[in-house]
Amino acid sequence: MYPFIHIGPLTLGSYGLMVAIGLICAFFILRADFARRAVPADSEAIIGIAGLAGLAGSRLYHLLESPAEFFADPWPQLFSTMGFAFAGAIIGGFVALVLLAKRFRMPVLLMLDAASPAAAMGYGIGRIGCLISGDGDYGKPTTLPWGMAFPNGIEPTTGPLGSCVRWGAPMDCRVHPTPIYEFLAAILITWILWRLGARLLKTRAPNGIVFAAYLALTGIARFLVEIIRINPRSFYGLTNAQAASVVSVLAGMALFAYCRKAPRQQIRA
Repeated sequence: MYPFIHIGPLTLGSYGLMVAIGLICAFFILRADFARRAVPADSEAIIGIAGLAGLAGSRLYHLLESPAEFFADPWPQLFSTMGFAFAGAIIGGFVALVLLAKRFRMPVLLMLDAASPAAAMGYGIGRIGCLISGDGDYGKPTTLPWGMAFPNGIEPTTGPLGSCVRWGAPMDCRVHPTPIYEFLAAILITWILWRLGARLLKTRAPNGIVFAAYLALTGIARFLVEIIRINPRSFYGLTNAQAASVVSVLAGMALFAYCRKAPRQQIRA
């Protein structure tokens, strides 16, 4: 694994590099979505602000999952490049997009619909950064042919918190490369959301349905991948990420029901 990439005197974190690439890809998707919706908005500013808010929310949510550990020594953990939470990224990005929608004077649900395919792809590419850096975001030991080992990652599979140790597997064990699973799921979700958006534009359906699908599909994908990950269980046998995923799916279902019932003139610009 390559936690850091050295280019002469310059050292780049592989996770941060992939996040940057994810934001660039998200920008092009968002710009294309705004173009097909004929929305005059600043895609660069929206992606930059929402992306930073998502990262901040993701980091803060992860830290607050273990408040006692965080408040015992907050500053080093606050600025660490390790540990990000999916639910926090959604919350942070959502708040930023709501504020940006008001700034650009567009309906909030229209902004969220347009940003959903971009958010899905950006997240998936960011997960490849987890894979390259070997930051511990992998799954349980497996004998499947595509299993991978992370002996030199930031959190090696053979380390104190690694899968090989936790599950009593051989020290040279291979694990599920869950970041790849999430990347593939993100590509599929992005495609579904993009096609759904095109179909809804033709039928002049209410805004909000694409975002509802985003909440449901990303929640389902994360819930399933958590089954084979190494995160501890907390809520009724669920990991924190699975509990947040259930909330995401329910929120998506509730939003879909609202959009289906609300008069179109109250949803569209």
